[in-house]
Amino acid sequence: MTTLAYTKNGGTYVGRVWLADIAGPSVVTVRDGRLVDITSKTAPTVRDVFELDDPLAHVRQAEGRDLCAVEDVDSADGITLMAPSDLQAIKACGVTFAESMVERVIEERAAGDPDKANELRRKIGAEIGASLSEVVPGSEKAALAKQALIREGLWSQYLEVGIGPYAEVFSKSQPMSAVGTGALVGIHPESRWNNPEPEIVLAVNSKGDIIGVTLGNDVNLRDFEGLSALLLGKAKDNNASCSMGPMIRLFDETYGMDDVRKAELDLAVSGTDGYKLEGHSNMGKISRDPTDLVKQTHGRHHQYPDGFMLFLGTLFAPTQDRDGEGKGFTHHVGDVVTITNAELGALSNTVELSTKCPEWTFGTGALMRNLAGRGLL
Repeated sequence: MTTLAYTKNGGTYVGRVWLADIAGPSVVTVRDGRLVDITSKTAPTVRDVFELDDPLAHVRQAEGRDLCAVEDVDSADGITLMAPSDLQAIKACGVTFAESMVERVIEERAAGDPDKANELRRKIGAEIGASLSEVVPGSEKAALAKQALIREGLWSQYLEVGIGPYAEVFSKSQPMSAVGTGALVGIHPESRWNNPEPEIVLAVNSKGDIIGVTLGNDVNLRDFEGLSALLLGKAKDNNASCSMGPMIRLFDETYGMDDVRKAELDLAVSGTDGYKLEGHSNMGKISRDPTDLVKQTHGRHHQYPDGFMLFLGTLFAPTQDRDGEGKGFTHHVGDVVTITNAELGALSNTVELSTKCPEWTFGTGALMRNLAGRGLL
């Protein structure tokens, strides 16, 4: 199955591929079932496309070079799909779903120990989940719920960002560091409790306009984050720990924000040991509207001159036992993780240790030199 979803769903898409013949990345779109290189002096990067007055018209009308059939992109010689963003900051929102909010509290109480998590899940999971499932973050009801949970000794920093007025927004990864579909994703070698996080990712330009959307895997180390919230950087940002793709679907007459609000993601994990895990995330259950998360990220308080990609969080927090009763889920090297959505395609990656994934060496400086050498700057 191709990773792309264009032939049956239409839409307007933009992404990036690595081309062996130029030893660098190119901006691509899809036209009539063909992958087309539309890199130009006008818009040599995806960032530049999104800063145009009319990104949609540019992607649809720009002259281009035919590369291959969409159905052949996964096997085409000399063409590799990359993460669809380039110079944009890569940000992420946490604790945006009530069910996964409870799991963050459990991680904290277990201090990153998966063996303690199952007992805590039985003791406090249902109690917190039932009380918060209908609470609107930042509302008067949320404030009352906070006071009640404090009295019961159940308050947590995760609940503060889950139902309080301020969303959790953190830097997931560095510009240019994300990997695309088909690549290896990395787990820190010292982690013993970790999981995939299937998410919708918004593409936002420097003005705060939401241009489109793609799929993302916010690979997460539950033990590091549970040990201390101050280890969030180590839990989230490691070599190859961020995956996005296959391409960005631009907002047009066929797809818009209302489609994002009702999007459903399916996740499948297939291990070399025969283990199977299936999961689901429903954007209809998010506690904060995606546009509010964008406003909390961008504004007079914080600018992004190259735009940003914003992970919206996930409903999915796996608890299915893998290595023994009560031990829950954690990745094994060799796991194939596939996130699918009918309108956006499929994002598939294989799990490896971050120390064994290819090193990230092609950064912003390398991109600028490559584009200059091609006469695009």
